[in-house]
Amino acid sequence: MSTLKSFTKVLVLYWFILIPSYSSATAIASIEPKVLTFGVVPQQAASVLAKVWAPVLAELSQNANVELQFATARDIPTFEQRLAQGEYDIAYMNPYHFTVFHESPGYLALAKEQDKYLRGLIVVRKESPISALTELDGKSFAFPAPAAFAASVIPRAILKQQGVVHSTKYVGSHDSVYLAVAQGLVDAGGGVGRTFKNMDTDVTKQLKVLWRTPGYTPHAIATHPRVSQELREVLLTQLQALSSTSKGRALLDGLGFKAMEAAQSSDWDDVRALSLSELDEPLKESN
Repeated sequence: MSTLKSFTKVLVLYWFILIPSYSSATAIASIEPKVLTFGVVPQQAASVLAKVWAPVLAELSQNANVELQFATARDIPTFEQRLAQGEYDIAYMNPYHFTVFHESPGYLALAKEQDKYLRGLIVVRKESPISALTELDGKSFAFPAPAAFAASVIPRAILKQQGVVHSTKYVGSHDSVYLAVAQGLVDAGGGVGRTFKNMDTDVTKQLKVLWRTPGYTPHAIATHPRVSQELREVLLTQLQALSSTSKGRALLDGLGFKAMEAAQSSDWDDVRALSLSELDEPLKESN
């Protein structure tokens, strides 16, 4: 009997030792950083994007206790294909992309630039005599990609409305557009103010902005449905917090942003109202 009692005491002691150890291991596992891919639309060269986005993602990773890995694609059509396949856990995508990929595979709006409206532009060479959109009739254009919203979709739609017939080359990025125009390979090209401002001044000093589009809700930061609501809330809090510190403001400035705010799908209803699926179905052109 004494042997049985001794065995029982040992078993009970082992049980009480085991429970805290198991609980501690579980707690540690629950706070280990997850790894999520953060896809950025390739408006510029990957090296340029990584230079400005990597520090932001590092700061968010540290503050949100999650590892965010920068990712992009060689060109915008490839980026669109990866969004369609749900490859990115989180993505910074243009307004038109969001309206499409919110439907499938179901990306959910998380944040957008605060008090910001996206405007596209058309550039020509500085010495070009062209001074109005109508004078671009019969000219050649470079655009980043068929579904690049402000830099391609909107300019092409307005050119079509005004009866301006032109030839089109899709060159993969905003930087490539500006280079093509500067080098005289095309007569005009589409871009946006931020990428034009961030482009090498040796290129932009050879160009002039001929025209700007109306303003629309800007790019979305959106999450794939597999990202938990809890993590979404943490990420949103940290994105909004960036503008509250000198370090965070400097990081945002590198992106050309002032502050971030919460976003919801209806914010992009102005883009949906354009019925862009009727404009030559740009995503189908790019695939």
